[in-house]
Amino acid sequence: MARKTWLTRSAGVLLPVSSLPSKYGIGTFGQAAREWVDFLSRAKQRYWQVLPLGPTSFGDSPYQSYSAFAGSPLYIDLELLCRQGLLKKGRCKRTDWGSDPSTVDYDRVRAGREKLLRKAFSRFEDQKALQKFRRQNKAWVEDYALFMALKEKMGGRPWTQWEEGLRLRDPAVLARWKERCQEDVDYHVFTQYLFFQQWGELKAYANSKGIKIIGDAPIYVAMDSADVWAQPQLFQLDEDNVPTEVSGCPPDAFSEDGQLWGNPLYRWDVMKEDGYAWWMARIRANLSMYDVLRIDHFRGLESYYAIPYGEETARNGRWRPGPGMDFIKKINATLENAPILAEDLGLLTPAVHKLLRNSGYPGMKVLQFAFSAGEESDYLPHNLPTHCVVYTGTHDNDTTRGWWDTAAPADLQLALDYLGLEDARDGTWAFIRAALGSVAELAIVPFQDYLDLGSQARMNIPSTLGGLNWRWRCPKDAATKKLAKKMARLTTIYGRARKTGGKGNAHA
Repeated sequence: MARKTWLTRSAGVLLPVSSLPSKYGIGTFGQAAREWVDFLSRAKQRYWQVLPLGPTSFGDSPYQSYSAFAGSPLYIDLELLCRQGLLKKGRCKRTDWGSDPSTVDYDRVRAGREKLLRKAFSRFEDQKALQKFRRQNKAWVEDYALFMALKEKMGGRPWTQWEEGLRLRDPAVLARWKERCQEDVDYHVFTQYLFFQQWGELKAYANSKGIKIIGDAPIYVAMDSADVWAQPQLFQLDEDNVPTEVSGCPPDAFSEDGQLWGNPLYRWDVMKEDGYAWWMARIRANLSMYDVLRIDHFRGLESYYAIPYGEETARNGRWRPGPGMDFIKKINATLENAPILAEDLGLLTPAVHKLLRNSGYPGMKVLQFAFSAGEESDYLPHNLPTHCVVYTGTHDNDTTRGWWDTAAPADLQLALDYLGLEDARDGTWAFIRAALGSVAELAIVPFQDYLDLGSQARMNIPSTLGGLNWRWRCPKDAATKKLAKKMARLTTIYGRARKTGGKGNAHA
């Protein structure tokens, strides 16, 4: 029996929560997020796509998180806590959140949030609600909270550098340290309670306005994470919990050394024995947070690139078989008609195409990849299948304005000719119209493109650390009524506008 699709002809916008405007250094789940939802509703959009919301580790990438289940305390809205009497607004305003409102200063934001959330924790009295949250999330929250408490005690060092008893999870050593860290463990549970309470309220508000949220599940977890520390048997580690091989992708035309990501790889054979229980729990948890889930690096389910641990480049890796259709069938049997989007970008083989086709999931098409002079691209609008999601660009691409400013002359000329343009200055909106006018069921446009911003607004440059990666923030007054009206007009012209009053999860 064919899977039912969650897609109908519609449109949405990609904007990370971190990029929302706020007074406190980073976007949050507060009033600005609700105003953003109102803007999307006025613009007749149906989807808001966000990046992963987990607590970030080294490099501040949302794709390198301390947990596949937890949420980042940085997104907790402080003004909501002030209204609950847990914080005083004056103290929030006096905290140093960084000097540049156009970027996130993660070090300052983390330091400021930590002090304020500790104060809120000391004033919190609803232990009944907190214990209920603990019971409902006991499968992951206790390990996560202990992991974070221990990490603080160890000066922030990764768990692979902790004392042997903790690194190898000796029960007696764990019990002794948990008793010693109990207050800190309780604090980290508290931050998760606040995160999920506020996120749940924001998601409910978005759904009430007819906006569905597309979330993102990185295929790999960070080595320095509660997931690997708590369940090392699920990962390709040796008897000392050191990786044997790690993740990445091979050399190609863009990188002669390939990409060395360094994440631990799954022991798919072990996971299969219990019906991929960890993954099923993860997807179920994600789908309780989001209306649609994007599975990152979908091609890694067909085969994945494994690099010997300790290598300095990705040159000496090899392809190994992934779980394939057996895994997909388990998802579909466990979570019938789960609304999943496959990120199928990168080096694709006929076997990957077959897996995507058999899964029934829609894949992704990126217009910035379409215009390569001298070859016919699958990403050109006239080649798109209906059952897909088309993007002008993603968080890993330059902005579309940046693309027009830097693309090779032959590629630019092809784009000008294809889109019927005389002037590249009109290129960003031509890309947007091409995406909205395509046959793809869903069209997603990064908000930077609706603002026609250049490369300074790029979210990420893959395989680089530091710089401006993950730091861009939306100007405070960017989401104007004039822009919403223009977006609504185009969305209506191309048959993607929401036609209902916007209650609940209706697509029609």
